[in-house]
Amino acid sequence: MDRPEGGEALSNREKAAVVSGLSGLHPLADLLEAARLPRSSYYYALAHPKAPTRPELWEAAAEIFSRTPNGCGHRQIAMCLRAEQGAVVADKTVLKMMREMGIRCGIRRETDYHRYSSYRGKVGTTFENVIGRDFGADGPWEKMGTDVTEFKQPWGKAYFAPVYDFASKEIVAWSTSTHPNMAQQQELLDQLLAKMPEGSAPVLHSDMGWQYQQAGWCNRLAGAGVVQSMSRKGNCIDNGATEQVFGHIKDEFFKGRTWPSFEEFKRDLDAYIVHWNTRRRQVKLKGLTPEEFRNQSLAA
Repeated sequence: MDRPEGGEALSNREKAAVVSGLSGLHPLADLLEAARLPRSSYYYALAHPKAPTRPELWEAAAEIFSRTPNGCGHRQIAMCLRAEQGAVVADKTVLKMMREMGIRCGIRRETDYHRYSSYRGKVGTTFENVIGRDFGADGPWEKMGTDVTEFKQPWGKAYFAPVYDFASKEIVAWSTSTHPNMAQQQELLDQLLAKMPEGSAPVLHSDMGWQYQQAGWCNRLAGAGVVQSMSRKGNCIDNGATEQVFGHIKDEFFKGRTWPSFEEFKRDLDAYIVHWNTRRRQVKLKGLTPEEFRNQSLAA
């Protein structure tokens, strides 16, 4: 009873709880001896049950957790508590709170999601890897990434194509479609170029998907002063920053859910992306949301 296999040693309170639960089945003296727990410590633990961790924050933590259908992790809750409630609380304290509250955000396994691949070989113009896995940027509209991911539903498949700003962590443009075609990519570019600040010349990184090699795509980017960069063949880590976004979306928004139609799926995904940009706080932005970081950067 001292130490569960592969775990940490039990505290006196935890031992007392185990002994108390078994006290009707075995003599108390035998249980205390097996637990190596003094009788005085046993009765003290029963008389002084462990107080909940920061109970004044539980309601706010539960509300933050409920903002996405599948919840969120302790770091996200901690950042929101500090920024929105003015709470002085450590990440580990929030993790402890969540365990006591019985809430957790599931961690995806490597096999949970299969990556959609748009690679069809060399069908147009390819570009060198300008990014070179250096996803750091000094400010918004310097380095960006794009890709396409697939969502399977009973009525078929939906394809999500975003442009992700590596500095602000903002999804600056996106398109959701039932077909991963050039019409979707043109809609994405329409949004992106309409928002692009005058004088900016970002690098836009993608994989070697067929759509990013098309003359229409390449010419529009070049005409707007956007520099194309491409991952090497078969190296998804080269576009790791954008792939990571897909993982978070599928954890927090998609996992375990079905929608009756594409239109309702698209509506809810649009709402989640707005949440991502305006309410979801980022560790690498020191607790700011992408929108807050962008506004501060452009005002500086």
